[in-house]
Amino acid sequence: MAEADPAILARVASGVASIDAACWDVLAGSDDPFVSHAFLSLLEESGSVGPGTGWQSAPLLVEDARGTLLAAAPAYVKSHSQGEYVFDHSWADAWTRAGGAYYPKLQVAVPFTPVPGPRLLGRAEQAPALIAALEAMVQQNDFSSAHVTFVAPDQVAMFESAGWLIRRDSQFHWFDRGYGDFDGFLGALASRKRKDIRKERAAANAAVQIEALTGDAIRPHHWDLMWACYQDTGARKWGQPYLTRAAFDLMGERMGDRLLLFVAHDRNGGRPVASALNLIGSQALYGRYWGCLVEVPHLHFELCYYRAIEWALDHGLSRVEAGAQGGHKLARGYEPVPTWSAHYIPHPGFRAAVSDFLERERAAAEQEAGWLAGHLPFKQA
Repeated sequence: MAEADPAILARVASGVASIDAACWDVLAGSDDPFVSHAFLSLLEESGSVGPGTGWQSAPLLVEDARGTLLAAAPAYVKSHSQGEYVFDHSWADAWTRAGGAYYPKLQVAVPFTPVPGPRLLGRAEQAPALIAALEAMVQQNDFSSAHVTFVAPDQVAMFESAGWLIRRDSQFHWFDRGYGDFDGFLGALASRKRKDIRKERAAANAAVQIEALTGDAIRPHHWDLMWACYQDTGARKWGQPYLTRAAFDLMGERMGDRLLLFVAHDRNGGRPVASALNLIGSQALYGRYWGCLVEVPHLHFELCYYRAIEWALDHGLSRVEAGAQGGHKLARGYEPVPTWSAHYIPHPGFRAAVSDFLERERAAAEQEAGWLAGHLPFKQA
């Protein structure tokens, strides 16, 4: 358990939108668009989080005696485990069967966004105070637990040193290894994989014409298309979409320069048939939402993976993160990387059971990571 510093104060705000944007963004930095004030507040203002969603915004703030904001965490009180991408349903079931109440719980995360990034915003020396405040929030409100998901790798040790349980999972990210351009990337692949990608790209581009839009070039009718595509994907994956229609409009209004929208048009008539929305960081391109209105062979790979790689190479970004899951990304040059979450469970018995589960899960994850590393599509040295 972390120790609190009596010289500072912690409080819970009513939402990120209630906090001064400049003060929040000083802590969040400019690398990661998802922890920016603009992104988190538009989730609140659009109704994507808030009443009726099971996500109650409760950002935790650490201030000095003069009220100066020193650190913050994007925290939410949760009444379910949807939209997190780190699955704890079995924990909830076990605790319920034991007579406990798993919900509400405390979640520190970017809602609906499986992107690793900072969860303790501010200077590293403030981390113990912020972690102690999260623990106090759990205890004072009789929450079952706190979960900090998709923690930036350099923050994992902060939680581990405070005694939190650490969970490992994996994603697939593309890295620029000095390729120069897409042909340079293809040249690093084994011959068969290189041929497969060229065939997929040729098939997709024979059926559609693709445009890349950023900033003011993204017009209202593009958001109408994106919404239709997002609804289709959401209905198939989750039953209903997490984001509201208003969230896309607000993204366009407030974050246009950090958005990249690919739109695919049918070559027979020019009708838009698919779109993919990415967010632009200082070092990475983040693929987030995609959908299609007409099935086109290999279009998902072209729009979400290959075009993203090309754009990143053309604009000096060192990696592409294409979201959760997807072992099919491996064959397309996306490499397995570990992702991390941290969990605070005050009940000793429940904590011991989860700790045992995580130890076994991590052993399996490390074994899988070794297997995946041996099946990368690159030429053998």
